[in-house]
Amino acid sequence: MNISYEAYPSVLRDYFFYIRTIKGRSQRTVDGYAIDLRGFCRFLLKQRGLFSDCEFSEIPIDSVTVDLLKTVTLSDAYEYLHFVSDSCDNLPKTRARKVSALKSFFHYLSEKSHLIDYNPLTELEVPAVKKSLPKYLTLEQCYALLSNIDGEFRERDYCITTLLLNCGMRLSELVSIDCADIHENTLKLLGKGNKERIVYLNDACLSAIEAYLPVRAKLAANGKDKNALFLNRRGTRIGARRVEQIIEAQLAKAGLAQYGFSVHKLRHTAATIMYQYGHVDIRILQEILGHANLGTTQIYTHISDDQMEKAVKSTPLSNLQPPSPASKKTSDENADDEENK
Repeated sequence: MNISYEAYPSVLRDYFFYIRTIKGRSQRTVDGYAIDLRGFCRFLLKQRGLFSDCEFSEIPIDSVTVDLLKTVTLSDAYEYLHFVSDSCDNLPKTRARKVSALKSFFHYLSEKSHLIDYNPLTELEVPAVKKSLPKYLTLEQCYALLSNIDGEFRERDYCITTLLLNCGMRLSELVSIDCADIHENTLKLLGKGNKERIVYLNDACLSAIEAYLPVRAKLAANGKDKNALFLNRRGTRIGARRVEQIIEAQLAKAGLAQYGFSVHKLRHTAATIMYQYGHVDIRILQEILGHANLGTTQIYTHISDDQMEKAVKSTPLSNLQPPSPASKKTSDENADDEENK
């Protein structure tokens, strides 16, 4: 995202600084909140009769003041959500993110900076999000993905994919890895909220890193970044969007482009494989994935079809057979005899 924060009013810039430095949110999260709050500010200005002749996407928000924000009501928030639902066809998940941005911002205004007397959005409800089983690659698809990696930076791209499929790390965690974070068979990751955790590297990961390091040395020789593990052709730290493009291209080469897989789906794949084939305890999986809440991890531990089939077959009632036709007939005839007596 290319966001010009200079175009934002000071009250918003202060909020972004707060969630980035004090709350430890990632820059991607800050950028996402910035886009959502920009939309709300434009809606607010238009609703109050300002910039009525201006295209919505062109409305400047640098004129938003604390006094204007003090006039916001719960109804304004719901009208905004209705507006984005009709005009932008936002999905419930997207609207839920917008609600989170609004609630966080007004909590900051009322409870942290004390710029407003009370929080008008305390009762703002998050739209219901349909829960469905996330997509993940099968073992065969994982093999196909890894076996079709080629190109100028094959060793680097293979190493990236191997770490994603084996360690279950987030994209932001992958691109922030430094060489110094690797110590023997462990890797230190910096997760959400600047929380560090240690994950173990299996043989596949160690071999992929070993094969990539000579390539990295050549890239680093012409660049300025001496710390980052994964470098681009300019010798600087590889970006998140570039990794997404690499994975997208690899999926296409492996004939998997039509399934809607992504970098995040590789994280889910790693968790699913560890849970199903490694019989990993859910709390251990929680630590590996870096989840603050166990409930979040449960999304990654859906039961496989084989497990469901095994569960149904294992019940003590699974071997019972219906009575034979002869037995049923005899039983009915006995009942008729009793009635005729």
